[in-house]
Amino acid sequence: MLVQSSRFRFLFPPIQKRIPSSLSFSVASSAMDSASPSMLFLCGKSSTESEIAKSLKINDTLNLPNGGKVSALLQSEINTFRFGEDAFNVDLFWNSLSTKRFGRFLIWSPLLPSTHDIVSHNFCELPVGTVCVADTQFKGRGRSKNAWESPRGCLMFSFTLQMEDGKTVPLVQYVVSLAVTEAIKDVCDRNGFPFIDVRIKWPNDLYLNGLKVGGILCTSTYKSKKFNVSSGIGFNVGNEKPTTCLNTVLKELSTTPNEFRREDITAAFFNKFEMLYDIFINQGFQTLEELYYRTWLHSGQRVIVQEKNEDRVVENLVTIQGLTSSGYLLAIGDDNQMCELHPDGNRNLQKKSNRLTIQKISGKAWILEALMPSSKTGFFENTRGYQLYDRVPEFWPAL
Repeated sequence: MLVQSSRFRFLFPPIQKRIPSSLSFSVASSAMDSASPSMLFLCGKSSTESEIAKSLKINDTLNLPNGGKVSALLQSEINTFRFGEDAFNVDLFWNSLSTKRFGRFLIWSPLLPSTHDIVSHNFCELPVGTVCVADTQFKGRGRSKNAWESPRGCLMFSFTLQMEDGKTVPLVQYVVSLAVTEAIKDVCDRNGFPFIDVRIKWPNDLYLNGLKVGGILCTSTYKSKKFNVSSGIGFNVGNEKPTTCLNTVLKELSTTPNEFRREDITAAFFNKFEMLYDIFINQGFQTLEELYYRTWLHSGQRVIVQEKNEDRVVENLVTIQGLTSSGYLLAIGDDNQMCELHPDGNRNLQKKSNRLTIQKISGKAWILEALMPSSKTGFFENTRGYQLYDRVPEFWPAL
């Protein structure tokens, strides 16, 4: 399967400041009692979703990976507990949500290992479009199977969608990223807030004033001729450390004590995502490309591509032009050769890969892809948190 073995790294120039390696501080260890069941409040916007919630509770359907226990409760039971004023307000979320499919079945938890584990592990038991929100999580999932600890103030949620065309699966993470930035613009417009310029750093990071404030993780499995996609979002709304957050920047720009609310952003996200996703499925991602390029950081960016062959390093300077049809970076070298660049390493394009597939196409384009061997046929998760086949198909379902 490997045409040639080599080592590459892609070096982006720094945006403004050195970026810390995590989005948020650790949660107190006393709050991480894994022996206690995680409380999941099952909530529905309409009577249809509310009946689903009752059924899931009665049948004790939901659980965590590795035998983790959960305690399923209904929305009507939330007020029997004291969670504090900063707990996620389900009613506020419902009031702002106007979707027909996404976000209408909500799972909320005050403390959870991972929202992504809830939706991906229980995917087949939940209605498509289900969202899981946590006030605090201590085993949040990132690329390369990294675990992230996230405090209150950070918006953390994961949701489900189902797709049939595998060629479109790699691009859905860009629709999710775009929906986040459009949602923040919408909340600003609706509340009269100053413009907050959140930008996309390819492939799945969100930046504000040169600092990382959020990230996207999409994973997928293939079952019954459909791709079951779980998409997770983490975003610094009220937690200003270790980088910055929306409310810190808003405070600097505003003369009045305004604040973003997680409920408003989550609802605005689904309102935008449903619209953008329908365009994406019906018309293709090219219809959204102009808006995406206005939002990302990379148009015209110069990137160093390093190839290490034994003890010799060759560097080439390329300029990013946009995205290829498969969702990777399209770049052009100073020699006018077109390149398709893939993520290299864990969190950005700066770390070296262990193995690379290199294939020359039409004498001009190069495909660079970090791979790991798989012990069985089907999907597996490689070093970048992507889902790949163990053989080379005609498309890469890379999420």
